[in-house]
Amino acid sequence: MKILRLHRLLLVLVLGLAVPCFRAAADGDGQQQQRRTYIVHMAKSQMPAAFQHHARWYDSSLKSVSGSAQMIYSYETVVHGFSARLTAEEAASLEARPGILSVLPELRYELHTTRTPEFLGLDKSNSFLPESDSVNEVVVGVLDTGVWPESKSFDDTGLGAVPSGWRGACEAGTNFTAANCNRKLIGARFFSKGYEATMGPIDVTKESKSPRDDDGHGTHTATTAAGSAVDGASLFGYAQGTARGMATRARVAAYKVCWLGGCFSSDILAAMEKAIDDGVNVLSLSLGGGMSDFYRDSVAIGAFAAAEKGIFVSCSAGNAGPSSYSLSNVAPWITTVGAGTLDRDFPASVSLGNGKNFSGVSLYSGNSKGTLLPFVYAGNVSNATSGNLCMMGTLDPQKVKGKIVLCDRGVNARVQKGSVVKLAGGAGMVLANTAANGEELVADAHLLPATAVGEKSGDTIKSYLFSDPNPTATILFEGTKVGIQPSPVVAAFSSRGPNSITPEILKPDMIAPGVNILAGWSGAIGPTGLASDNRRVAFNIISGTSMSCPHVSGLAALLKAAHPDWSPAAIKSALMTTAYVAYKNGGNLKDVATGKDSTPYDHGAGHVDPVSALNPGLVYDLTVEDYLDFLCGLNYTSSQINALARRNYTCDSSKTYSLYNLNYPSFAASFDSTSGGAATVKYTRTLTNVGAAGTYKASASSDSAAVKIAVVPATLSFSKAGEKKSFTVTVTGGAMPANTNAFGRLEWSDGKQTVGSPMAFSWT
Repeated sequence: MKILRLHRLLLVLVLGLAVPCFRAAADGDGQQQQRRTYIVHMAKSQMPAAFQHHARWYDSSLKSVSGSAQMIYSYETVVHGFSARLTAEEAASLEARPGILSVLPELRYELHTTRTPEFLGLDKSNSFLPESDSVNEVVVGVLDTGVWPESKSFDDTGLGAVPSGWRGACEAGTNFTAANCNRKLIGARFFSKGYEATMGPIDVTKESKSPRDDDGHGTHTATTAAGSAVDGASLFGYAQGTARGMATRARVAAYKVCWLGGCFSSDILAAMEKAIDDGVNVLSLSLGGGMSDFYRDSVAIGAFAAAEKGIFVSCSAGNAGPSSYSLSNVAPWITTVGAGTLDRDFPASVSLGNGKNFSGVSLYSGNSKGTLLPFVYAGNVSNATSGNLCMMGTLDPQKVKGKIVLCDRGVNARVQKGSVVKLAGGAGMVLANTAANGEELVADAHLLPATAVGEKSGDTIKSYLFSDPNPTATILFEGTKVGIQPSPVVAAFSSRGPNSITPEILKPDMIAPGVNILAGWSGAIGPTGLASDNRRVAFNIISGTSMSCPHVSGLAALLKAAHPDWSPAAIKSALMTTAYVAYKNGGNLKDVATGKDSTPYDHGAGHVDPVSALNPGLVYDLTVEDYLDFLCGLNYTSSQINALARRNYTCDSSKTYSLYNLNYPSFAASFDSTSGGAATVKYTRTLTNVGAAGTYKASASSDSAAVKIAVVPATLSFSKAGEKKSFTVTVTGGAMPANTNAFGRLEWSDGKQTVGSPMAFSWT
């Protein structure tokens, strides 16, 4: 769920929870049973000789357990199998048949929902990242809520012909025709069969059954990744300047998989399959669900197939921070992106009748006269027990009219709280953070004069409200300010590690800009997404890991254009090993949730630095075979590996598989706190030279005396590009209490290039 997408998607789901969905269906006897969508994984190699095509085998297998069940999708690329509506009994019967690897219930996923090029250094880097013809050949596929093709960010001026290898299409539907595509937006498809099988037919009076984006999220993510440059962009005058995506000359293909009721895994798989077949180079998915084993995770399954085809897959980490173990999309073949802030803010201060001022943020577009008005606390002007939260229908208009209302943050949408105050006749709103959000401030395009303040300011303001017999306040809007320091800081909402599925793989991989991001928007809905918001904007400012993910997707497109021979793993490595973990003044990156230094569980390898990533010196590369060995290290069965990798693969019983030997650009481990003594973990890694000849020396450090790190050999010499050299890292962790973390860093440097890797260790 994106942070500011608190509008049309106020659903039963909480971020980080993927829930099986079903509705009643009649069986052949007319009785009502619970039918739900299942994804059926088949062992293609076991197809009986009587069938000439696997599709007929799939159909026959389905009919063997149900005379009425209809196939929703048949999959060829990302999965060998199909999806269908089945009862639990039919699913169990089907799973028992020969050639069936697994029958898994469908899951529902949720969306995780311009200064950025300058902040990332792209405005000064034409010599580093030339927008050459090679960028024109790169296609970024975005799985989201669709696309608003009229956005100026999809202007194709100056772009050449559509890449010759492109096999995609522009699908027609409600309010959308093939003519809506051009040389920038070269593909647009929609996938709704799985959604409609569970939720019923799409109501085309409420949303377009087509690639058209009625929500805004998909247009925002697509234009962030690869939008064309648009001069004079802003939201109500805020963040004014040139809006541009990361890869302005890359092509965009939109795959609409998310609808009013969420994003369903059968549709996501179908869209990933089509995107792979269409010929995308990068896949961007700002959505996620619960954490489950990789062979049960549709996004991980689809991403594995994409990685095999050389496609880079970027996914949002989730917005469930700052809680630990809150990540989504943690498979090692996915690049998992957390969110950081920019050095730009939109200050709006609260001035109280006692003369004290408190800073906040807002994107309110109207004027403020600066007149002191009566000021009330929502909890005191409501008869509801949760009146302090300004939920619908909880405020007393007689006590609110003409006054500024202080509402506590939480439960319902921030912008909806302002709407509730406005409907009750209020003149303004101060939105105060509680302990759950601390000092993190996210700006909103409120419908009335309003600002958001941190927890400390909110508590002080409340003290004034409760002690002064006639409290008054006013709100002053100060426009856009840049140069805010420190920046970036890790956003409090950004999901955190450790990785609950495989703690040996550190996630997130990195952070990128995800707070108050300006990008293209849908013309079908206002900037708040509220039904009562009749404003229409070409650009919107929103926040979430949904916004950080497409930044990395676009940067990957630039790297792919500059280095067409690089694998997805090499591109990820370049972005990770050149990411920074310290500010220019030498201080460590901060976490807004704590006010303290952030850790690799918060920021992964650090904040992305695309200019450095273009020439990383060395990379940690990976092949599909490496991932298969990794699955063996997880003790997956042959059937589980087959469901994920779509092939017969049996782990070698004579071979020892170690999760610590996956050639990943970071290092992580979990130690047993009850062992009472030291534990040792040994990693094997291989570096590939992608730069000039040179000799690199290793340096390793730890923030804990309980962790000892040894690197052998400590020097690696490379004489030519493409040369590979291996080394081992031995980490000894001493006895520590449970729930203790320690962090370190390994760097290889030749005096010019520094190849950095984060290290994270936990005791459980």
